[in-house]
Amino acid sequence: MDAIRVIGAGLAGCEAAWAIAQAGVPVELTEMKPGEYTPAHHREGFAELVCSNSLKAKRLDSAAGLLKEEMRRLGSVCVPAAFACEVPAGGALAVDRDAFSGAVTARILAHPLITVRRERADAIPADGIVVVATGPLTAGPLAEDIARLCGGGLSFFDAAAPIVTAESVNMDSAFRASRYGREESGEGDYINCPLNKEEYEAFHAALAAAETAPLHEFDQGGGRKVYEGCMPIEVLAKRGADAIRFGPMKPVGLRDPRTGHRPWAVLQLRMENAQGTLFNLVGFQTNLKFGEQKRVFGMIPALKNAEFIRYGVMHRNTFLDSPRLLTAGYQLRKDPRLFFAGQMTGVEGYMESAASGLLAGMNAARLYRGQPLLTLPPETMMGALAGYISGGTTADFQPMGANFGILPPLEETIRDKRQRYAALAQRALDRLAETTDR
Repeated sequence: MDAIRVIGAGLAGCEAAWAIAQAGVPVELTEMKPGEYTPAHHREGFAELVCSNSLKAKRLDSAAGLLKEEMRRLGSVCVPAAFACEVPAGGALAVDRDAFSGAVTARILAHPLITVRRERADAIPADGIVVVATGPLTAGPLAEDIARLCGGGLSFFDAAAPIVTAESVNMDSAFRASRYGREESGEGDYINCPLNKEEYEAFHAALAAAETAPLHEFDQGGGRKVYEGCMPIEVLAKRGADAIRFGPMKPVGLRDPRTGHRPWAVLQLRMENAQGTLFNLVGFQTNLKFGEQKRVFGMIPALKNAEFIRYGVMHRNTFLDSPRLLTAGYQLRKDPRLFFAGQMTGVEGYMESAASGLLAGMNAARLYRGQPLLTLPPETMMGALAGYISGGTTADFQPMGANFGILPPLEETIRDKRQRYAALAQRALDRLAETTDR
């Protein structure tokens, strides 16, 4: 059988190619650089870090640290390269970008089973096993081919709302209810964060004056307008003092049980995952700088000490309708010879993208050898991310990064957060070892 083909030599593509080759299977890795670049990329090397040089926390009792440890145990090429190229950054793993890219590139080029083709791929090969890892800026004929293959399954978004942990919401300043008492769970499907008139006016003033993040040229969409349904909350706030109070923060159909009256304004939090550990800020799509989001949204009493798992973002992006299209092994349901990896699958973050490539590559090699494909346990961070992008509904599917909120809760209650995270991490590694012997 011919070599497995991997398209794209970003972090996900490099991990996929490395995993396949380490399994003893030949790989043909296609990368269009340096002949052609996306607007975000500027370096010739593979595994280029575009925005930040931080790969997030190192400690094992953090979601990012656990993810990297799982990847290390499964034979990642990017994790050891990152630690070898580390620069001082406190508890975070930050790297010298050029050194990191150079280290990964050197290992890929030196592997005897990896052949690199420097050319642009305009279509997915019609036969053989293929891993597509071309990133969220995939465009042109290849994007059209993917959309055709997926039945129009490319989604586009301009803005996303922040996500907070349920345990960090101050329930002394919030209440559970749905508008007009239309419950499904029986306990209130939304967490409602009320504001009185004075609190709302102060919040509105701060929101309208808050500093927004600059958009990269390639994020501006060539003058494309933002859809009204994705209007950033700060833009809407500038339309008038009551614009958001008659929009996302409308209090109609709600009554605060503490006062017996309808609040002046309400932010609703909607459950983000089945476990009810994560909630998103309904209607709060935003392009505020991350620090401004924490400061301004923290003016809402119930969010005073909120822990933001993901801040709101606004940019041009493309990703698959993965819950409909992909399995938890990153395999395309309608064409099992194809795998997808990286941000285009709905994972968010450098290491998350790399992890998806690692698992997709392992499974591509297993398919090549006629072995059962690997589904990692949901108690592992890699398994939970794969389960997130392949499960649930497609209606409000948005990208997700590593966080403890997507893991199943522990059987025992551990109130100390650091101890609870350490226990979750240990459970994850135990389950990984049981499943993979690593």
